[in-house]
Amino acid sequence: MSTDVMPEPARSNLEVRGLSAYYGRRLAVRDISITFASKNVTALIGPSGAGKSTLLRCLNRVHEMQDGARVEGEVLLDGENIYDATAHRVIVRRRIGMVFQQPNAFPTMSVLDNVVAGLALSGRLPGGRKGQLEVAERALRNAALWDEVKDKLDRSGVALSGGQQQRLCIARALAVEPEVLLMDEPTSALDPIATVQIEELVTKLAQHYTIVIVTHNMQQAARVSDYTAFMLGNEDRVGELVEVGQTDQIFSRPSDKRTEDYITGRFG
Repeated sequence: MSTDVMPEPARSNLEVRGLSAYYGRRLAVRDISITFASKNVTALIGPSGAGKSTLLRCLNRVHEMQDGARVEGEVLLDGENIYDATAHRVIVRRRIGMVFQQPNAFPTMSVLDNVVAGLALSGRLPGGRKGQLEVAERALRNAALWDEVKDKLDRSGVALSGGQQQRLCIARALAVEPEVLLMDEPTSALDPIATVQIEELVTKLAQHYTIVIVTHNMQQAARVSDYTAFMLGNEDRVGELVEVGQTDQIFSRPSDKRTEDYITGRFG
């Protein structure tokens, strides 16, 4: 198993050291060490059961929300372990935002309220509608959605199309001004046109955020990511990191035969 550190750029604000994740007594992910390059996109690829989503959920302490789930090892954000006893989970999840596989717009909330929901939860919601509109417009513009919803801010978020709802969820994550954005197969439930819009948005956002994306789509990983990490479940169905490197190197000259076999479709 490789525990490579990404070769460049040198700056990074998210690092995993010796991380293992459990669901009750079952070990799901074992001894992962990886550094995520700042303001770059890293794709996590591998077959089902390789532990990709579990690893992703460990990066902002969502994993431990499930009963019996726990983590060993460290996840360092700007050099500080987010699992330290003094770390506040709400603050961690504000600094490390997450977008899930299925668009999860809040059905009882308007588009505007969906965008600012995270700020409300953390007690940072601006007072008055004007301040909230300013925050929402900035987040919606950054999520490439403002022009499509600026006249629909008081409508229900679930009235939007699937692709729009996913960008709404991205806007909600961006509104709290995170440093890192995690995406768990964000286009798997979307049509091809919406998928292209999300991929273009990911490329744009990487200029400002460190992005980690789980995807089963090899072409998508090749299109949007700067770095790719390949994960694989062993004979006990425990996820491990096989190798990580620059995306063009992983797809054209992988150092591990298992990576080559997966990318070329021999298994998975």
